[in-house]
Amino acid sequence: MPAYLDFFYTQMMAGIQVLVGFYFYIKLLHKKTKTFVYILITVFWLFMTTVLPDSSIIDFLLYFLLLTASGILLCHANWKPALLYAALTVEVMQLSYGIVNSLLLMLYPFTASLNQKVVGIAFMILGHVALLPAIFCYRMICRYFSYYETIQKQSMLMVLIPILLIFFMSDYISSVIYGNVSVTDSSGRILHTNHYQIFVIQLLGIASLFCIMSACKKLLQNVRLSTELSLLEQQEHSLSQYVAEARARYDKTKAFRHDLKNHMTVLSELLQSGKTKKALTYIADMAEQTQELSFACSTNNPVADILVGNKLGLAKSMNIDVRCSLLLPYPCFVRDIDFCIILSNALDNAIHACQKMEDSDGRYIHVSGRTQGDFLLLEVENSFRGNALFQKGTGLSNIKAVAEKYHGAMRTTVQGKTFLLSVLLIIPRQSDNILHQNSSDTALDSRNSK
Repeated sequence: MPAYLDFFYTQMMAGIQVLVGFYFYIKLLHKKTKTFVYILITVFWLFMTTVLPDSSIIDFLLYFLLLTASGILLCHANWKPALLYAALTVEVMQLSYGIVNSLLLMLYPFTASLNQKVVGIAFMILGHVALLPAIFCYRMICRYFSYYETIQKQSMLMVLIPILLIFFMSDYISSVIYGNVSVTDSSGRILHTNHYQIFVIQLLGIASLFCIMSACKKLLQNVRLSTELSLLEQQEHSLSQYVAEARARYDKTKAFRHDLKNHMTVLSELLQSGKTKKALTYIADMAEQTQELSFACSTNNPVADILVGNKLGLAKSMNIDVRCSLLLPYPCFVRDIDFCIILSNALDNAIHACQKMEDSDGRYIHVSGRTQGDFLLLEVENSFRGNALFQKGTGLSNIKAVAEKYHGAMRTTVQGKTFLLSVLLIIPRQSDNILHQNSSDTALDSRNSK
């Protein structure tokens, strides 16, 4: 191949290599950029490689610095993922070319009887087949190991240092074994070099990259799950307090109802004795006591009454218009704590969404619920700032888990500046629930009698 064609072909393939790496680098960063940026990066890299000395380590370091700078300056990415994914992009490209080069060197001795000029051109072209395994690896990384948001919050050294170690070891092996000076025999085989071992080392290198990323992903998932578990434990503790408070109010209400006959007797005697002022004072005391036992929102479930009352009271103090038309079956097959998980998460999300609104006049939260046959539908509707793109966090995941526990479903609907959360639960009929309770009580009494 003529020198000018060799130069053109080499520069063209180098440009394609840079474009492929930069394209997947942008995808790993979850960013988008314009076409002229790709052209600018390619031209700049080709210019720098013609000016700087011809060295593989210099080329890869320049490529690494170019990707990092473009990610931070042009794509406005955080420096941590920009640095990490630049190293990963360069290392995948280096190992892919190393694997293909090792394969070609293993095949070269078998071409001794062929036209060496044709063999040289063919091998030069086949050397760039390394782009195919590189593209395959990039797609796998984008699909399974792209965790951009998490990297910003966690230490990246546990991934970056092993990647850099593999990078420098791979370059060291290539420079020592396939350096400028090599001794060959008559068939073209490089002496004192086992290409099969080098091929296996390159494969293990790229496999190590995936193992490192997989281990890092699992570790970050464990950290996230541990955080969510801690939040759930805190939530369960606060919900248990709601249950305890509801039971305390129920006991006070039961005691008040038990003493109601005595209160009526006292009032009757005071009125018959003409002690009207004392009777009025006594009635006022009774009214104050009953006020303490009443709920701001009556749902027919004492635990839900306290929770919804507290949440809506908090929303009302923030100038959020609230309305509650929730009626729950009681007693019910659904556990009180499961009702609390649904309502507390839904109302917390609704209050948080209303707080983010700039216009305080249109903020509202409406809670409703109705039972029909074996189905219980709970709905929480609230205003929000109108962005249809939202992430389903831990709260909605907990609500969905409770809905699935009772063979139901959860659905979110966004329309304009209105967000509607619908939770459908399938519950046994009240008669079946009472029959189940009675059978349990009978079994318990029989065990106690024994």
